[in-house]
Amino acid sequence: MGLRADLQVLLKELLGSDHVYFQPPESIKMVYPCIVYKRDLRITRFAENKPYNHGKRYQIIVIDANPDSDLPDKIADLPMCIFDRFYTADNLNHDVFNLFF
Repeated sequence: MGLRADLQVLLKELLGSDHVYFQPPESIKMVYPCIVYKRDLRITRFAENKPYNHGKRYQIIVIDANPDSDLPDKIADLPMCIFDRFYTADNLNHDVFNLFF
């Protein structure tokens, strides 16, 4: 299994359902609460001008009608995870995180 597939499994476990979407097209009908995620950055570390480590960062968005959901806290507890911002749209709460995985 690749790293992204491992992340998919982890996010489904934290959510407790299959409503985890990787880079969903606009045509998909999402079911809430859900998690939407995408790759958004890759960092390469160098030693002696040669790459020795590549880190992938994913943007993870928790979307939930419940403003008191505990799901954002579960995501925030993941290693190498940073809270980015919160916003509301269409009466849904969006918690955005950046996760190196």
